[in-house]
Amino acid sequence: MTPYTTCLLISSVTIGTVIAAAANHWMLAWIGLELNTLAILPIMTNRHTPRTNEAATKYFLIQAATSSLLLFATTMNMYMTGQWDIAHMTTQPASTMLTLALMMKLGVAPLHAWLPEVMQGTTITLALTLATWQKLAPFALLYVAAPALHTPTMLTLALLSTIVGGWGGLNQTQLRKLMAFSSIANLGWIISMMTINPTLALLTLIIYIIMTTTTFTTMVPTNMKSLKDATTLWHALPAMTLTLFITLVSLGGLPPTTGFMPKWLILKELTFMNFTFLATSLAMTSLLSLMFYIRIMYLMTMTISPTNPSMQMKWRLTPKPNALLITTLPTTLLLLPLTPLLITN
Repeated sequence: MTPYTTCLLISSVTIGTVIAAAANHWMLAWIGLELNTLAILPIMTNRHTPRTNEAATKYFLIQAATSSLLLFATTMNMYMTGQWDIAHMTTQPASTMLTLALMMKLGVAPLHAWLPEVMQGTTITLALTLATWQKLAPFALLYVAAPALHTPTMLTLALLSTIVGGWGGLNQTQLRKLMAFSSIANLGWIISMMTINPTLALLTLIIYIIMTTTTFTTMVPTNMKSLKDATTLWHALPAMTLTLFITLVSLGGLPPTTGFMPKWLILKELTFMNFTFLATSLAMTSLLSLMFYIRIMYLMTMTISPTNPSMQMKWRLTPKPNALLITTLPTTLLLLPLTPLLITN
């Protein structure tokens, strides 16, 4: 793929997301989603391997189905109300279909089965894109349509997503699949606030994107693909290992890192709204996610090679300084003291 084609496709992915996020008309939002999907498919198949082609095919079929369901829901709402505005999704069947379509686009359980397989079949960089950037457009539509969503349904999907994300990640050895289940679990926390406090849901999404970007940015230069690759990382790159260690602590939601802040605020909000059972369940299911983060940390730090191997593996090469990592790492670790300011505003 030539640099001009790559630039055109990346620009189309970006413009499609911006159009969908900024649209006030359902048809314009649907066009933005389609532009985003059709532009990322050639990027996914750039390597021309059976695995990438399979991942791209699965991604295309899922996105085509969700786009069709979204278009059908918005057309039904327009027929019943005469409105194409995103904020006027007042017809209950249309609202239900819209919720299911956007949940499938986000990869929320039980509509999540495509996400781990697609992320595993792509490169690490594209897996990062699927876990972060591709969530923005569906979340923006959910954010605008939040007043029309059914709160019990959203809370049920949130709890189910955290359970599936935590439980499914326990059995994974491939890091991209593991990060896919981490995405599913974190999306459960995000959508639990979608109808109760959308601003807090937006804050949680931003922090999740920052933490996930830091994790994948650490994995790219070391070419980590499985748990086996993490076993001798400490011997090869101590500084990078420490960076990934602290980032995983933040993803697990442990203080005093940034990842503790959104979970604390969400549990506090749910408790104030008398959703005590849901808050307790979310706190308990977060332990499942913390378990597979701790497993990665254990393999990185406690399985040190007893000798210096003479062969230099590809992933042992010293990584170059990464401007993205330098930007996201302090945000991943040091935002917790700003919690009182965020609560005040």
